Amino acid sequence: MSEAPTPAEGTARLNTGVAHNARVWNYWIGGKDNYEVDHQVGDQVAAMFPLVRDIARADREFLGRAVSFLADERGVRQFLDIGTGLPTADNTHEIAQRIAPESRIVYVDNDPIVLIHARTLLTGTPEGVTDYIDADVHHPDAILERARRTLDFTRPVAVMMLGILNFVLDTDEARDIVRRVMAAVPSGSFLVMTHPTHDAELGGEGQIPAMKFWNENATPPVTARSGAEIASFFDGLDMLEPGLVSCSAWRAELHAPVVVPQYGAVAAKP
Repeated sequence: MSEAPTPAEGTARLNTGVAHNARVWNYWIGGKDNYEVDHQVGDQVAAMFPLVRDIARADREFLGRAVSFLADERGVRQFLDIGTGLPTADNTHEIAQRIAPESRIVYVDNDPIVLIHARTLLTGTPEGVTDYIDADVHHPDAILERARRTLDFTRPVAVMMLGILNFVLDTDEARDIVRRVMAAVPSGSFLVMTHPTHDAELGGEGQIPAMKFWNENATPPVTARSGAEIASFFDGLDMLEPGLVSCSAWRAELHAPVVVPQYGAVAAKP
């Protein structure tokens, strides 16, 4: 395991006067790593778009199902989790290493408060490895260079991009990031993604004013995309059943889960 970033590095960049996505998201799912400004903005967004709390929970539950599926049924032993977010219960390494203790996980985030808590993410099984990279999704080559110190890119890797490409506002740039990352991993790897949508069939039109408020009052700015735009991130990959669906419905145990305007999918690299 490479040397972990120090909490002091994160503290130096931490701005508690402006609401931040990782902290507000943590607030919505019942975490404690947040501040009053995060409560205020989070409550206002939730008042404008009540489904947002369901989205936060559904996204987290999707992560659990996807990691379990890939580790258990597809035998994946390496995970590159880009856009980690704040540690909560059942993080990627905990799920994967519960199934296969030898699993290797690299977390990537550039949020200062996530950096402060990064050491929590570096506690795993003795047989496995967990690592944390302080890096920005906009710089995939730097992520890949550092991830190679922990992951073997000659063996399959599950690339996790949950709720992260919505912070890359230019769609062409977002596609390019996915292409560059997936080009670096071998055949048999997987892309796991969630992304908010404004598609009406998932009830996403209500996100538009809420996101406008967010972008005026919090950081970083965010965008929703259509299902067609999100599907284009999977070009060249083989999407697994049930395809691109509300993340709450992806291989869900409930027959009628709450449908949230957040697409989720898992695809294999041929």
